[in-house]
Amino acid sequence: MIGIPDAFSPSYAVARQKFLKAAADAGLQVDANVHPSKGRDGEELSMDIALDGSPDAMRLLIVTSACHGVEGHCGSGVQVFALHDDEWREKARAAGVAVMYVHALNPHGFSHRRRVTNENVDLNRNFVDYTKPLPVNAAYAKLHALLLPDAWPPTEENQAAINGWIAEHGTTAYQAAVTGGQYQFPDGLFFGGQAPTWSNQTFRKVLRKYAQSARQLAWIDLHTGLGPNGLGERIFACRDDKAAYARANAWWGTPAAPVTSIYDGSSTSAFLTGLMWSAIYDECPDADYTAIALEYGTQPILEVTGALRADHWLHKHPEAPAELTDAIRAGTLAAFYTDTDAWKGQIVSQARQALFQAVDGLSG
Repeated sequence: MIGIPDAFSPSYAVARQKFLKAAADAGLQVDANVHPSKGRDGEELSMDIALDGSPDAMRLLIVTSACHGVEGHCGSGVQVFALHDDEWREKARAAGVAVMYVHALNPHGFSHRRRVTNENVDLNRNFVDYTKPLPVNAAYAKLHALLLPDAWPPTEENQAAINGWIAEHGTTAYQAAVTGGQYQFPDGLFFGGQAPTWSNQTFRKVLRKYAQSARQLAWIDLHTGLGPNGLGERIFACRDDKAAYARANAWWGTPAAPVTSIYDGSSTSAFLTGLMWSAIYDECPDADYTAIALEYGTQPILEVTGALRADHWLHKHPEAPAELTDAIRAGTLAAFYTDTDAWKGQIVSQARQALFQAVDGLSG
């Protein structure tokens, strides 16, 4: 058994090595899907797959990290710890549940400490039908120029304008406008893209390769950046389907803390477009599918969106002075990863409970 803090990593390169070693120690082969670009320090980037169980298993649990790159510091820690957790592995094995760990859905963002892919795309807004007209986020269009001003830090006038918008429309409306997904501004925040990204295409290939036999399919997608620090909100991650929502609540919910939903407004997340889970319905149509995004809190929402504004500004201004660059990158990391032993303990304990619950649900 590995100590909880030791399962987490300060960089993508270290996280990948820990994941590869954990898989090897567990006797598992790793399928490396190598990204065409290199990492921040010139390292190889890869979406790595480790399957713990039979490739023909009828019951499959998928555990994913780094959909939003920098959030991989959290998700990778959970995956590495789970691979070292003999009790957990035996639990799944005895129930006939195969577990597929997908390490670093977005390895480029993980390495570069950005939330987005190398295409500047939010992967969890990228799963739309590009043969049809793309969604229009009119509220974001009105905010775009304010969110990414010419200078950073923003001027008092800029901040006053944003504060005025929030005062008129409310913080919830601001969150929805900024985070819901937009397809008109390629340099903007929460850009869904204008074509499927490498990560989108590669993940679909992984599903076709490993998930075709499953008739009962569960997914825990690990995220950070919403809600109270250290609290893992369990957000329904399926279509607006009453039967699936009932299953998710039966597996992961309690009367005091039910599984939340973007469909009824109970989640801290806004309603979103282009969500990644839609790939399950495309690639695994014969499976009964039940899933949550396990969303861990870090900082208040306005601080998180402020960090993302700074990150996108920096991407547009690579000539920024080194001191400002370092401060922005540190702020982005802090917005999605609380680097304390106490936080990591909260992360693993809640994730471990959700993993056990998923196996009980799949085998019940």
